[in-house]
Amino acid sequence: MSRKQAKALRKDMTDAERRLWYLLRAHRFQGLKFKRQVPIGPFVVDFACLGLKVLVEVDGGQHAENDADVRRTKWLESRGFRVLRFWNNEVLKNTDAVLELILSAVAVDGPSPGAPLRGRHPLPEGERGKE
Repeated sequence: MSRKQAKALRKDMTDAERRLWYLLRAHRFQGLKFKRQVPIGPFVVDFACLGLKVLVEVDGGQHAENDADVRRTKWLESRGFRVLRFWNNEVLKNTDAVLELILSAVAVDGPSPGAPLRGRHPLPEGERGKE
């Protein structure tokens, strides 16, 4: 997929994608660099921490039991990426749990679980406790 298509997707994000992007962007999440709508091979992934090869996909109901998504995930994993998938409603209603799962994924490739990642809370100050 082209950069032009990825750029168009950045402008047409879902509410769930917008919420998660707010929390991941600008090194807000554990000081990690995430990008949004990143072209990787023939695909565009929702969010990517390329340094740790962790990808985050936020899906709506149209992705339920989707064979194309299974093939896509296998292709990305065959290139060394770790793919995390969340439903829109999970991101909107249980944001803290989603962030904890992302933190677990990046911690596997980052510092040991006993060492805090940059010592900061995963949520920006104004977002703590909100669902």
